[in-house]
Amino acid sequence: VNLVDGNPDTVVPGLFAVGEAACDSVHGANRLGSNSLIDLVVFGRATGKRIADICKPNGTHNPLPKGSEELSLTRLDTFRNASGSIPTAEIRGEMQRTMQKHCAVFRDNALLTEGQSLMSGIYKKMADVQVNDRSLIWNTDLIETLELDNLVAQAVVTIDSAANRKESRGAHVNEDHPDRDDAGWMKHTITTFTGWGGVGRATPIDSPPVHDYTPTDEVEYIQPKKRVEQAALSPARAKKRSGR
Repeated sequence: VNLVDGNPDTVVPGLFAVGEAACDSVHGANRLGSNSLIDLVVFGRATGKRIADICKPNGTHNPLPKGSEELSLTRLDTFRNASGSIPTAEIRGEMQRTMQKHCAVFRDNALLTEGQSLMSGIYKKMADVQVNDRSLIWNTDLIETLELDNLVAQAVVTIDSAANRKESRGAHVNEDHPDRDDAGWMKHTITTFTGWGGVGRATPIDSPPVHDYTPTDEVEYIQPKKRVEQAALSPARAKKRSGR
């Protein structure tokens, strides 16, 4: 995930990504055109077999770094006792409306830039969030607030990554850059969010390369092609096709 000695292909021991969590699929890199079930059948099976190979019965986990629990406990306690003025649902609703308007499939530079500014303000509101339930049993107020903190961070990462990519590709359409730019943007986007609870907000972006080869001699690399949408059917043809 992170570069190690400048190597973008560094393997993270024990980390597996399958289905919607992966950057590729049985159908290539087109996540919208994929069937997640077949991804899980193919890659899930391979993952399970690999895990069975490397996991030993009665094995032990590596010890955690000293003090590694402090952040989790501090975050939990901070939100459980949050006595701000803004309800969780209010921040969540503002985040949803902002992302739907400013970071939908079709967007432009100005819309994304405005959205980035709005999301920065929404993220800061997490420092003034209000949690009324202080209990530790079935506390949905606390759980929804913890979930929202994660969601807002993901939203900031998403809109910053979209604004950074000056092209259109797949489900990312920037009307100021309507064409796909393989020369400049045939690369992945890895964005790291630093902060929580309305503090911080840095999103350093890295761009590991996309490999134009396969790790086997049995399958050739499939060259990327321009995405061409089919013309929409006229109402008459659509009615005829549906049999109505």
